[in-house]
Amino acid sequence: MSPSIPNPRPRIHSHAPLFAALGDETRLTLLTRLSNGQQRSITDLAHNSPLTRQAITKHLRVLERARLVRCTRSGRERLYELDPLPVQSLKNYLEALSTQWDSALLRLRTFVESNPD
Repeated sequence: MSPSIPNPRPRIHSHAPLFAALGDETRLTLLTRLSNGQQRSITDLAHNSPLTRQAITKHLRVLERARLVRCTRSGRERLYELDPLPVQSLKNYLEALSTQWDSALLRLRTFVESNPD
């Protein structure tokens, strides 16, 4: 492996919970609704959703355990907001992985083109 290309392998373990949490359409929808940077209550997130508040709460707990959302209390309400740091970390990981694959594919292409047999 080239020294200029970061090896994303050591970070795989830390990103696995993020990928698992993002592997559900409902959780992706919740993250999209939280992506404007404002805190939202469970009631607000459940508005116009076919899911119950209890179901949304379960999905939010998964996102919270993956550290994709933060929760604070305001009186009796729990307010959720997106934590952009894990998302940025995941983006950086995927970019490093993409760079690694691009490099490997370029080496393969060079090899195939230089060995026509």
